[in-house]
Amino acid sequence: MGLAADLGYHLRRPNAFQRLVQAFASTRPGAWLFSKVLRHLDDLVGRVSRGRTSAPEVLAGLPVLDVSTTGRKSGLRRRSHLIAVPIDDTLALLGTNFGQPSTPAWVLNLEADPHATVTYRRRTVEASARAASDDEKARVLAGSAQVYGGYLKYQQRITGRRLRIFVLERGRSDPA
Repeated sequence: MGLAADLGYHLRRPNAFQRLVQAFASTRPGAWLFSKVLRHLDDLVGRVSRGRTSAPEVLAGLPVLDVSTTGRKSGLRRRSHLIAVPIDDTLALLGTNFGQPSTPAWVLNLEADPHATVTYRRRTVEASARAASDDEKARVLAGSAQVYGGYLKYQQRITGRRLRIFVLERGRSDPA
């Protein structure tokens, strides 16, 4: 059994309202707005639901992983709410940062220390992240549109930096 199955991570078809929210979130103003408020809204929904759901799942039909990494500068645990793309029997993470110009901190943290704790709906798994191979990148990018159409728009807006894609593997391993 793979990481996605261990976590019970699966995609559902969004309803009409959720598709509308996804369409707005993929626009420049929508991406900017969600990049500023979604984390706080998601924390609130997570507390109210006791970890059973997330704001992106309610609003946009998107399942969210809580990925805890070690801060590359601080050494402290840092938690990020991320949407994963299923690939084979595991999950991949795209460092799109809502199509914003900066690389997300969680990407830099995973590059410094690939160990992560991944939680979905109160199921937690220790994982290790590795850079996706060229073949995996192509499959993740192709599959990302099936997860969330905004990914394609985000990818088009990313300039001046490299889009990093990570594949999560169950368990911990030391970086190569």
